[in-house]
Amino acid sequence: MSKLLIVVDQASDWAPFFPSDDVQTFEQYLHGTQRDSTRTRVINLCQSARYLSRGYYCSLLAEARRHQVLPSVATLNDLSRKGLFSLELSELDSEALRWLDQAADDQGSAGKVMVRTYFGQVEVPELKRVARSLFDRFACPILEVQFKRRRSWQIESMRPVSPGDLTETEQDAFAAALDRFSSIVWRKPKGRRRYRFDLAMLTNPDEQLPPSDKVALARFIKAGRKLGINVEQITKRDYSRLPEYDGLFIRETTAIDHHTYRFARKAESEGLVVIDDPVSILRCTNKVFLADLLTANRVPTPTTLILSKDQKDNVQQVMQSIGFPAVVKIPDGSFSRGISRVENEGELRVALDQLFRQSALVLVQEYLYTDYDWRIGVLGGRAIYACKYYMVKGHWQIYQHGGDAQVNSGGFETLPTYEAPRKVIQAALNATRLIGSGLYGVDIKQSGQRIAVIEVNDNPSIEAGVEDRFLGGELYTLIMQEFLARMEEKRRR
Repeated sequence: MSKLLIVVDQASDWAPFFPSDDVQTFEQYLHGTQRDSTRTRVINLCQSARYLSRGYYCSLLAEARRHQVLPSVATLNDLSRKGLFSLELSELDSEALRWLDQAADDQGSAGKVMVRTYFGQVEVPELKRVARSLFDRFACPILEVQFKRRRSWQIESMRPVSPGDLTETEQDAFAAALDRFSSIVWRKPKGRRRYRFDLAMLTNPDEQLPPSDKVALARFIKAGRKLGINVEQITKRDYSRLPEYDGLFIRETTAIDHHTYRFARKAESEGLVVIDDPVSILRCTNKVFLADLLTANRVPTPTTLILSKDQKDNVQQVMQSIGFPAVVKIPDGSFSRGISRVENEGELRVALDQLFRQSALVLVQEYLYTDYDWRIGVLGGRAIYACKYYMVKGHWQIYQHGGDAQVNSGGFETLPTYEAPRKVIQAALNATRLIGSGLYGVDIKQSGQRIAVIEVNDNPSIEAGVEDRFLGGELYTLIMQEFLARMEEKRRR
């Protein structure tokens, strides 16, 4: 069970709100118990957050005592550096920009608008997405945001605010936001007390091709709870809740310029056990990095060229080194997206032209025909499952994307790892050693005696009735046992 503390400068700062045993003055917190066995969350509402002020020291002391504090010292430091948040807002939704234009005109404020947010909540509906995004990056209980219109709207300044600076109307908004935040995020339901650890499982209910289907997710939850781990599904809206957990399991397709990567980095910085960890996401999601890494370490791969947009002899290089057919890939595609097979020079030029509009670098690989791709699941340096993914009938990939967003997939065959060829298993292990010790899916082609690693997935598919076809519930238990061992080790340290 977590303990919540709200720290203010003076008791009078809390006078407009209901009295609470959770509220302490800075002096009380300063001289209070430095550490105890109870997980403690601190909401720092001191008036000043500038360097070496009470507010700064409050967050600093909380981190020294291993309390989870909002805002963190890192956030306070970031807010003192204008370059980190002086961002153009031209790419944000049009509703927010229209509201800012109208507010500036109504107030006659010479292109300036001030807004206050409370735990990522804001009273202006048009700015909800902006407020949530800012809270994800600069988590503060009360944040005053000053917008300024130059050529386009920009964030001119941001600063933490104390409840003592709020008007009566703003106090009501803050109290409501605090009530929602503290009851949902910081206090845990009674039913969860019996579990030794809490594991967040990040999912996206709207994802078209998620790594795990609903049945598989339910089996992860069941397997975890049998081991004393409370597994709870969260979504991208729950970024601020990460400190509540002991681990993060990402079951959503990952990318670098994406909230999944931000979740992984945030969780790691909070001391959580993370799969997929940020380094694995970084190394696996970009095929340029991965191709170079595998080649440099002599892991067998198809012949691969990394082409630059500025090179003039791209087409000639491909024709001389690889020939046709060839496979052209964008660096961050997934589930067979952003990949095309070209049969001649004309198709190659068209494919390169299209992909160079999206990326400065493009991969071209030799095409190895096989009826299926091997997928070897590796966890913590050992193979845990083996699948054959067959190509879609009449197509050259295991997924075929239609124009109406329909996706077809080929058949599959799941085997025990000891029935997969030894060379295939060894290639998978060699590849993942270069990445880390997380959960990976290694795609491998086998053509006669030749073995070629196509890619390493940091977020491999685990679907009910497919990857678990041989092991059944044991597959989910193996993964939860890995989390349990790592979380126990962290707790011991």
